[in-house]
Parts: sequence; C-alpha cells; structure tokens
Amino acid sequence: MSSISYCVPGTFEENRFEKLHNVPFNSPQAGSIAVADEIASLIRKKQAKNEMCVLGLATGSSPITVYKRLIELHKSEGLSFKNVITFNLDEYFGLDTSDINSYHLFMHDNLFDHIDILPENIHIPSGELPLDQVREYCVDYEEKIIAAGGIDLQLLGIGRTGHVGFNEPGSNINSQTRLVSLDHLTRLDAAEAFQGLDNVPRKAISMGIKTILSAKRIILLAWGTNKSEIIQRAIEGEVNPNVPSTYLQKHENTTVVLDHQAASDLIRVKTPWITGNCNWEDDTIRFRAVHWLCQKTKKSILKLTEEDYNLNGMSELLIVEGNYYDLNIKMFKRLQNTITGWPGGKPHSEDQNRPERALPNKKRCIIFSPHPDDDVISMGGTFDRLVTQGHEVHVAYQTSGNIAVSDEEALKYIEVMIDVESDSNSYEELRLEILNKNKNQIDSIPLRNLKRAIRKRESLAATRYLGIPDCQVHFLNLPFYETGKVQKNNPSKKDFLITNDLISLIKPHQIYAAGDLADPHGTHRICLNILFESLSQLKKEAYMKDCWVWLYRGAWQEFDVHEIEMAVPMSPDQVMRKRKAILYHQSQKDIVMYQGSDNREFWVRAEARNRRSAIKYKNLGLADYQAIELFKKHTF
Repeated sequence: MSSISYCVPGTFEENRFEKLHNVPFNSPQAGSIAVADEIASLIRKKQAKNEMCVLGLATGSSPITVYKRLIELHKSEGLSFKNVITFNLDEYFGLDTSDINSYHLFMHDNLFDHIDILPENIHIPSGELPLDQVREYCVDYEEKIIAAGGIDLQLLGIGRTGHVGFNEPGSNINSQTRLVSLDHLTRLDAAEAFQGLDNVPRKAISMGIKTILSAKRIILLAWGTNKSEIIQRAIEGEVNPNVPSTYLQKHENTTVVLDHQAASDLIRVKTPWITGNCNWEDDTIRFRAVHWLCQKTKKSILKLTEEDYNLNGMSELLIVEGNYYDLNIKMFKRLQNTITGWPGGKPHSEDQNRPERALPNKKRCIIFSPHPDDDVISMGGTFDRLVTQGHEVHVAYQTSGNIAVSDEEALKYIEVMIDVESDSNSYEELRLEILNKNKNQIDSIPLRNLKRAIRKRESLAATRYLGIPDCQVHFLNLPFYETGKVQKNNPSKKDFLITNDLISLIKPHQIYAAGDLADPHGTHRICLNILFESLSQLKKEAYMKDCWVWLYRGAWQEFDVHEIEMAVPMSPDQVMRKRKAILYHQSQKDIVMYQGSDNREFWVRAEARNRRSAIKYKNLGLADYQAIELFKKHTF
C-alpha cells in the first residue's frame, strides 16, 4: 500500500469496522517523522530515475512537524528538492501573499525558504485575484497538475467539519479546484489566528475532491483529542458528502496517520468489547466497559444486572470476573476511591484507598498554568483547598498570555495611565500604535510588555484572593511563546532551564499541570511537553522520588470517567470562590480573544463542566455533589 511499512495494530476482527487504512503513533512527533521519511524516500527514488516528484501539500498545524523534519533532512543529510514540484491545496480568498495568515507566507516560513526547491516549481493558489478571473485561474491550476504528471503524494489535514482542503460539507465527489464558501465551524477554528471571527475570510480557493482523489498516494494527518470524533466518522462512517473526508474510502492508497488521542474514538480503541476481541485482563478496559454499560442502560453501577452484561456483548467479562454483582462492587469502589476532599492528602489517616499520600502532612505544591488564568479556571477549587489545608502552594505561569489581551483592553489601561500623567509620552505612543494598527499587524515589544503586565497583575489579584503570598507566584515567561503571533517558536534549551530551575528550587511533593492534548502545536501541549522533558531531566534527583504529578484539563475538555484518578468535590461556597478568582482576570472577560466555538465566558464554562462531572458521579451511584474537579496521575 505504501512505500514505507507502517505497523497496523490489531487483528482483522478488531479492525473490521474501519474502512480506511490508519496507523496510530505514540506522538505527533513520531507520526510526522514517519511521514516525512516516506516523502524523502519518494523524492530520492524519483531522483534515481531522473524524474520529477510531484507533492500536494497542506497547511495548518498538522503538517508543521513533517515540514520541520524535511528541512532537517535537507540540512543534515543533503536531501535535495530540486526535482520536486509542489501544489498546495488551498488559500484564503482576499488575502495578499504578505498577510501573516496567508498560506503563501505559511509555506515559505515553514518549508520553502529553508530548502533548495526551485521557485518556479512552487504552486500555491492565489487569493488576490479579481472575482471574474477565478474560474479561469482554477482551470489553469488543474491543467498545471496534469502537465506535471499528476500528484505522486498528497498530504492532507482534516477539519472538524470533516473537510479536506477547503472541501466543506456538501462538496461533490467530482469537484475540482474552485472558489468555495467556508463553513462557520471552519471559520471559528481559524478565529484565533485572525484575532477574531470577524477577520476570518468567508471564501477560499481549494483543490476539489476529484483533484485530491487523483493523487497516486494520500496521507491524512490528525493529531489530538479534538480530531477524534471526526476521525471516527471518516474511518468508520459511510461515504457521505456531509463528511467529505469519507470520500477517501474510495481511494486505494490512502493512510490516515494519527496519534493515540486522535484515534481514541475508533471502536477498537473506545469500545473494544464490541469487536469481540477484548483484553479483559486490563483493569482500565473493564472499568471503561462498565461505565459504557451504565450509559447505555441508563443505570448506576450497582443496579447493573447479569442480563445487562449478556445482552450487550460483555458475557466474556463475567466469565473472567465471576459474579456480576462482585464486579459491580469492585468498579463502584474504584470510582468511590477517586473522591477526596484532601487533594494534598489527609493527615493522620489510612491512605491505601485515597488518591494522595497522607505524608508529609504539609506538602510543597507547584501549579503549572500555561496561561495566566488556567490555574483558577481549571482547578480553582482544588487550589483553594490546598491553601486552606495548609500546604505551601506555588503557581508557575508558564507564558505571559499577552496575545490574548485585546487592543481595546490595552487601550483602556493606556488611557488611564495618560490621565494620571505617568510617563505619558511613552503611553501616548502605544495609544497611537493601537489606533493606527494595520490588520494582522504584530504588536511592538513595548505593547506586548504592557499586555503581559495586565495579565500579571490580574493573576496576582487572583492568587492574593486565594491566599498565597506574591513570593510564591512565578512568572516564567517562557521564550518559545514570545513571537507576537499565534504560531509559536520551538521550545529551546532556555525554556527547559527556566522550568528546571523552578522545580529544583521548590523541590515539590506535588506538581499540577494542564494535560490538554487537543492541538500538538497549541500552547497547552507545548507547555506540557516542556514540563515532561524537565521531569525527565530531573528524574534522578533525590527529591523527585517524592514528587507526584497530577494532570488537569483546561476550559475546552474534560477527562473520561475511566481516566480519573482524583476527584475533588466543591461546595457551593467554593464554587463561588472559584468564580471570583476567575473574574479577577478581567481582560479575559466579555471581550475574549480566543473564545473558540463556545461563546460562554470562562467562569460559566468552568462551572458547567464541573457540574457535569458531579452529575456523572451521581448517575453512576455516588453522592450528589455541587461540582467536582477531575485529575489524572502522570507517571514519569
């Protein structure tokens, strides 16, 4: 099927629901390297035959690491691109090539400017055309692909609507390069890069489905939990114009390359007992299956019957476990033992069935917060508990979060400073910068520093409210973040050293960190990877033997029940304290730069999510709490 041998997990029986060849990797990095190596192998084979290699290329966050690997192969191994012709999938209509959000600039920044490809062999749809020239231009684009001999290998990403290229729901299988209207969800996903939905173009020029399917080889990339639902539909669903990626099922040489998070909704992963080939020795699978059965039957754990198990393909589990009610009791206790009002451990108590150790009674804790509000949004109640119960709590804000401060919010602070005549000349310059700013213009360093200061002072107001001194609040300002753009730099040695130095200074018993894995190039995931690398580097230090790491989830998602290892209930009063701590972050209230597809304010989302977690526990037969914050333990 492919020029590189990908290992496909599972038997035919396990994979029988899947209609697209797919290979999960342990990480986006590993998957990207495998794909880049296949592309490099194809280029070299073509070179050996004195032939041109025609590549169809994609943009977005998914292929970035593929391009980095290709650049690395060019620089370290002499991989030449002089025999390569490229055709990009798409471009926003109405953007000039110098716009920071144009795919033309993206491709040059992330690939073309770093390799020896000939400029005349680069083809990217133009977004600058007069409307009456678009049709003729698109026909010409198709003819250039044919004249080049057709696309040898087409690289794809996938949007949450199931689009490939900008072929949105409803696209016809016979469609070719054309002007398209962008789906609202697609525009929402792009709003962060454009600093607001209103700035996202409504149209784009895109290769069509027929154009994509004409490629000799197709590789689709998908990373992170936010792609898992649409990947399941693309791989296991019926061919459907409303999910354009399902058209790939009609192509004979397509591979979907995933990480485990993107593959998490596939039947063989999410509900392997349905395949008839399930490893019931795995306790996590047993617990996941019982939770699934509760949802399907709408029963709590202790109300499940032998008939429920037998009628839903889980009779083998009863053979392994024996009595169904003993299994119910075991699973109920497992869930019950996750609940604790003592996230730092309960002093002078038996702790075998508690999530945390009793000793030491007073622990040193670091809460790593990717942005200057993730700590209170995601675990504000637990934060409050740790402080109230006497632990030494430190907060480490990993990035400045400055790009999330709107110009309107910054202008308000600037004008206050001008009114009090504090260095009014410099503030007047910043005011004029905002008022005269061009679309998509990157903020100057002084303006970024002001926005950083806004978020710093909001954070200190929140942490003071929760009762920790300023000396226990650390603003790391990790350098990778400071680009002034949504796209960040690669982490450097300095990022790791800053993180290492803080951990070495505090010698924590507990570390809390944002365990979001939705976007491989998102700030949360980069911050988590930096922390994981630091933990790896510090692992041999004596104090690290006493350190436990707890992962929380951000405003966008929550852990599944089978993943939860600590659940911290909140009283109604604590919910209100958490809300107030969130509201101290005033620049992130009302006018939020990166809201996503959820228009609710962060405090509303946080409370709704924590309430849903409490309802999940109630529905499974546990006590009815007001709200619950959830954590998963990380072993390093």
